[in-house]
Amino acid sequence: MTELFPPIPLSAWADSKETVHRFAQIVGKIRLEQAPPRNHWWHVPFHLTGRGITSRPMGRDVMFAIDFDFIDHQLVINTLAGQTVSFPLPGLSVAAFHERLFAALSYLGIRVNIGVKPYDLTDSIPFAEDTTHTAYDPFWVNRYWQVLSQVGLVLEEYAARCNAKTSPVHHFWHTFDIAVTRFSDRQVPQPDTVDPVTREAYSHEVISAGFWFGDKNIPEPAFYSYTAPEPDGLTEEPLRPAQARWVENRGAHLALLTYDDARATADPRATVLAFLESAYRAGARRADWDTNKLRTQYAPLPSSE
Repeated sequence: MTELFPPIPLSAWADSKETVHRFAQIVGKIRLEQAPPRNHWWHVPFHLTGRGITSRPMGRDVMFAIDFDFIDHQLVINTLAGQTVSFPLPGLSVAAFHERLFAALSYLGIRVNIGVKPYDLTDSIPFAEDTTHTAYDPFWVNRYWQVLSQVGLVLEEYAARCNAKTSPVHHFWHTFDIAVTRFSDRQVPQPDTVDPVTREAYSHEVISAGFWFGDKNIPEPAFYSYTAPEPDGLTEEPLRPAQARWVENRGAHLALLTYDDARATADPRATVLAFLESAYRAGARRADWDTNKLRTQYAPLPSSE
């Protein structure tokens, strides 16, 4: 049996994470170019599988899917016609991964055109020239997928508690987090200067919840939630459990519960659900969402009601 929320300190696999993140960005950009659009960019992220993560079916002239298999540590491309091409992931630089992937796509008759550089990472080395990022530790990459899968199921349970418009639980290749977002029916006016990605993602009020593996700002894995636009007084609202806190992030605030604080409790799953529920109710109260109307039969009654 796999331990619930096993350890995954950022320091143990930071180099491997940088490599796999760039692998994922390359495939993610292919998905962006080859998939029909969905509202709020829901067509772009990865979804989980029983062996890793998948782009899901896509394509125009040729229908295909690209899967990361984090058990056998391969990239697998399958077409609707039944063709399969795969290659191993350990030992590849980002440049070598890029070369093998595009050679495989060409062999399958698939033509794609993507951006040549990573998006919003610590460097902007073009993928085809990146021989710097080569680390790939199979143990920690498999652990990343295990944790992602366990967190995904907790987020699915959290998502079921609300009947507001809700995103899928999905894994973003931009920030390398897994998230689910609830939407109100109120639109958010935005100035003309707002970029098209933000305009579509935040066209309505949202309360988002998720998990990421750590970054330069918060160098440890953590669960989070935010409300956008951020309502006045949000950080005055209480959070559960006591270890949870509000932190400033890019000019706004996140509700934050570290992964290690959650896993140290007697019931980590219940702790995370309590945290997410408290953060949701904090944002909903301050933004004046009708939480009673939005509650489903799966949602527990708050202790104050």
